[in-house]
Amino acid sequence: MHCDYFDAGRCRSCTLMGTPYGAQLADKQRRVAGVLAPHGEHLEWLDPITSPESHFRTKAKLVVGGRPGRPTLGILDERGRGVDLRRCGLYEPGLAATFDPIHRFVSELGITPYDVPRRAGELKHVIVTHSPDGEHLVRFVTRSADGLALVRDALPRLRALLPSARVVTVNLLPEHKAVLEGDTEVVLTDDALLPMRLGPVTLQLGPRAFFQTNTTVARGLYAQARAWADELQPATVWDLYCGVGGFALHLAAADRRVVGVESSEEAVEAARAAAAEVPLEVTFHAGDATAGPPPGPAPDLVVVNPPRRGLGPALADWLEHSPAEHVVYSSCNVDSLARDLAAMPSLRPVRGRVADMFPQTHHVETLLLLHRT
Repeated sequence: MHCDYFDAGRCRSCTLMGTPYGAQLADKQRRVAGVLAPHGEHLEWLDPITSPESHFRTKAKLVVGGRPGRPTLGILDERGRGVDLRRCGLYEPGLAATFDPIHRFVSELGITPYDVPRRAGELKHVIVTHSPDGEHLVRFVTRSADGLALVRDALPRLRALLPSARVVTVNLLPEHKAVLEGDTEVVLTDDALLPMRLGPVTLQLGPRAFFQTNTTVARGLYAQARAWADELQPATVWDLYCGVGGFALHLAAADRRVVGVESSEEAVEAARAAAAEVPLEVTFHAGDATAGPPPGPAPDLVVVNPPRRGLGPALADWLEHSPAEHVVYSSCNVDSLARDLAAMPSLRPVRGRVADMFPQTHHVETLLLLHRT
């Protein structure tokens, strides 16, 4: 992949830019296998789940800089000034095609971009998600209700510039802090969920819900977990940290009961909306996955997909002493994965697969199948 922004020194986010893709993938595989070697003497590594080298991201988190009428959409430099990255090669074409219409909308709106060094201004971020069917979820992160009113009043203009915008929201972030969004989300459109069709399953994505930003690799992860489940034939599956139900809905089957647990009530509502379209036994509960088991029969298989910090001691200890004979562990941090495996010595990894969710960076996903010894 070639990038003019990288060559010009305007953006250095892609730390592996210039390294051949095959070498990137081999290095990630070696590192993951090396970190996990003490925990899997008989671990069989399957071929990696690969990604396109470029144009793979389905979600853009754009910092707004510049000045009223002349905004930038991209990142901030070391001095807090906006760097426009609308031609970045990481984004799917259908996502990149939204940047110019959104830029024109923000320019015409005349809203003041937030100035981080001065702690002044209104519009902080624009976050856009692209669906496989060419629809979009567009979120504007503003500092106050004044920004909300501006966007709401101009919504017809945005819909004219970007007819594919199925869901439009404004998120309020009044504080000056290094976070992407605030606690208040206002939906401006009739639709509040964006359908995300991934092969046989259509997930429903809300504005604040987590979703993998590389759908090519996400499909591979879900398909691999489904293949392992079909081989094991569990009667009951628990999906902890289930999000909008990606693993749970892909593992559902006529002779299988699937239960998902997620702390975000918004994500649970989206998962339930997707499950309503599936004539199978899939239920979702809002709650802390580490606080105890969900109601119903004990699981034969547990799927876990925790944040970067991993499962933590409490949930790892519960899994170690649970009745589950098998665990599918999807991890975005091999170091926390190794710590969790050390806390679950009776659950040994037997198969593993690296998934290259973020080419051009050192980040990598790891999918493991654990069997109880």
